[in-house]
Amino acid sequence: MGYRLPCGVRFPTTLTPFSSPEADAALLPLQEDSLGALTVYVIPETSPLLPQGVGVYVGKHRSAVMRCPQGPGDVLAAVSARVQQIVQAMSFTTDSITAALSDRVPMDQLGTDTRRPFKSSLGYEITFSLLNPDPKSHDVHWDIEAAVSGYVQPFLDKLGSVANFSVDSQILYYAVLGVSPRFDKASSSFILSALSLPHVINPVEARLGSSATSLYPVLNFLLYVPERIHSPLYIQDKDGAAVGTNAFHSPRWGGIMVYNVDHPAPDKALLPLRVDVDMVRVMEVFLAQLRLLFGISQVPLPEEFLLESPGNKGLTDWELDRLLWTRTVENIATVSTTLTSLAQLLDKIGNIVIKDDVASEVYHAVASAQTAMLELASGHLGSAFQASKEAVISSERAFFDPSLLHLLYFPDDQKFPARDSLSV
Repeated sequence: MGYRLPCGVRFPTTLTPFSSPEADAALLPLQEDSLGALTVYVIPETSPLLPQGVGVYVGKHRSAVMRCPQGPGDVLAAVSARVQQIVQAMSFTTDSITAALSDRVPMDQLGTDTRRPFKSSLGYEITFSLLNPDPKSHDVHWDIEAAVSGYVQPFLDKLGSVANFSVDSQILYYAVLGVSPRFDKASSSFILSALSLPHVINPVEARLGSSATSLYPVLNFLLYVPERIHSPLYIQDKDGAAVGTNAFHSPRWGGIMVYNVDHPAPDKALLPLRVDVDMVRVMEVFLAQLRLLFGISQVPLPEEFLLESPGNKGLTDWELDRLLWTRTVENIATVSTTLTSLAQLLDKIGNIVIKDDVASEVYHAVASAQTAMLELASGHLGSAFQASKEAVISSERAFFDPSLLHLLYFPDDQKFPARDSLSV
């Protein structure tokens, strides 16, 4: 990360008056584009490049533009203080370590945000499910293929270096939620309170079917069209206020959105009512939930900060860097835990002979983890993450090697003694 002084930088004349997308695109060739890099450009306080009231503009790549603070004090100190704010927002901090190692920290020491992300994995399976509990009343159509292609796939392409992804979809009929909504006379609608939300998932999950056969974590996204007798259906937060998106997400599981249908005057001849789902509205909600499930959440920013939207990719370059850094730290910790558990397991097995291929995997896991730490300390984020992935793969191959697992429950009196205990 670096910032440029003195307070001024040359920009193409096409950037005035201010236009954030054009400014962000024009800055891209001027900055270092390596993973983990961060460039801060300092402009004069009176520059028209930023609109009035904006002190810092954060782009969707790996740069930020800030006004040079004016005043009687130390200009360099003021610039450094503001740069620190930018680093807190865009880069890695000591708090990031706590978030990355949330599974190893007591729950009472964690905030709610640190419990959201899925654990690091080599792959993930994403399932979109349309739940139609009342097909006699609703003939629901959703263009899920086009929606995934336009909203989800660009996001997953951006995360291609993090893990492998597979996406599928399904329609489930007569699938109801696990709780009965409460009727609210004042609004003539049905309500799902925040207290009842934990009981919604279990009955539905039994019908999803994907988690039982998957080798990787499954992210479930459910679109629920309420029964006609329970329409409209709204979700309320813990304070009793209506949730604007009419959706909620469950940490390390997925998200559910309730999609209400406008019903005409009662006329059974019109049933089932054709429902064409507004996939733009739905996928905007699911994409926001997907970001949360991967721990990609917007940090609180000062009012003078202007944050560029990530666009149709759903993820900025610097958010990807933060995710890679977090996953690298988590992978290294996972390798340490796996190898420690393996050592404890082998201590319980007497007269065991470690095969050469198992020993090789252990050595490779240790070496790769050490490489990841050195690369991370040197600022080489891409190579650090790849080394941490290799370390995870080798440590799991060693831990789950068939030659070790069956010996754990094999009778001791039937095990062949170790070579050094044989007498000739």
